[in-house]
Amino acid sequence: MSEAVAPNLVAAVSEQRQWDRLMQMARLGAITGADGSPGVNRPCLSPLDREARRLLIAWGESIGLTPSIDALNNLFLRMEGREPGLAPVLTGSHMDSQPAGGRFDGIWGVLAGLEAIQAMREAGITPRRPIELVAWTNEEGGRFAPGCMGSMAYAGHSAADTWDAVEDGEGIRFGDALREQLALEADLPRRPLGVVEGRAPHAYVEAHIEQGPRLEAEGQDIGIVTGIQGSRWFLVELRGESAHAGTAPLSMRRDAVQDMLRAITALNALMDDPTDILRFTVARIEVHPNSSNSVAERVRFTIDFRHPSATVLTERGDAIAPTIRAAVQHCEVTVTERFHALPVDFAPQVTEAVARAAAAQGLRALRMPSGAFHDAQFMVPLCPSGMIFVPSRKGISHNPAEYSSPAQLAAGARVLAQVLHEVAEG
Repeated sequence: MSEAVAPNLVAAVSEQRQWDRLMQMARLGAITGADGSPGVNRPCLSPLDREARRLLIAWGESIGLTPSIDALNNLFLRMEGREPGLAPVLTGSHMDSQPAGGRFDGIWGVLAGLEAIQAMREAGITPRRPIELVAWTNEEGGRFAPGCMGSMAYAGHSAADTWDAVEDGEGIRFGDALREQLALEADLPRRPLGVVEGRAPHAYVEAHIEQGPRLEAEGQDIGIVTGIQGSRWFLVELRGESAHAGTAPLSMRRDAVQDMLRAITALNALMDDPTDILRFTVARIEVHPNSSNSVAERVRFTIDFRHPSATVLTERGDAIAPTIRAAVQHCEVTVTERFHALPVDFAPQVTEAVARAAAAQGLRALRMPSGAFHDAQFMVPLCPSGMIFVPSRKGISHNPAEYSSPAQLAAGARVLAQVLHEVAEG
């Protein structure tokens, strides 16, 4: 065990308590997947989200943590340090899920932070710096796109009102849902959005399930996350003209579906990568009028493009709109970029602390990048940041079949506890 950590800190992390809390959270929005797996649908800024937040606040207050929220409804629970005036160490993740999500994505990082702080309390440890547990607003982007709105606004990446007009599938605007949420949580203390009094956090550490197969496949216990690949999201709208499927000649149609197929075929050629490093996905497609005997007059589809090279991300991402316009034959085209995050590298201050903690606890660790984006990506410009991964069964995520075992999650929480203690003493 590292000499910087009291021997009883790691022992104070409770595998059972953390698992019980995860299962209680999983009841809020519980669903069943196609294969019978228990999953979660907990949209951000929804009644289920509010219920989950109140449960977290109750657990935090029971061990002496002080809650507060900011203008984006990011939730903070503060453990005071020996020197309260110092910049705090932040840890956490998110509580919202995909529409057919798993029980561990995001929420484990929040509950792992809570477990690490409670272990410090029970071990009689008060760190030099304050530690704040944070639950970021709308990391997933499942209800309102893009994701990571809370952390982007906190970090100054985007203005707080950037997404006010974004609508969910029912036409509810993000700005309206946010105002409703803030009004319903008016009893919670408010704090400024972002850096307080010009002082950035001392560090940020986020625990997360891997959402990929490497740790399990290679027999590793802990992922030392070295950075996150870049991401660009686009929304494409093609506007043609509806017509009768049985009477309109093909030569006269302005068929939005056929132009969508031409656009996607051209994009597949643009994104071809023999190394299989590039990630390109068309996932959500909306067709209007969506009738079996009508020519489609309008199609909207999303693009998710990711790569670890900023050059590739920029060059091919910038080619998306002209590639689409060159491919379509009959429709008007609008291409809107909704999310743009360049690749980031995490700070050695955090990655080496994770490596030391894993080694001290006899855990096998792998240095690895993250293919998925996380709130930690936007903390990098503010402070030394990093992430801890634990294995995911078969690499499945964004799916009710997502699973990490109680023992794997407990190992991650123990590493997190040691890292937080070390960094908060600095």
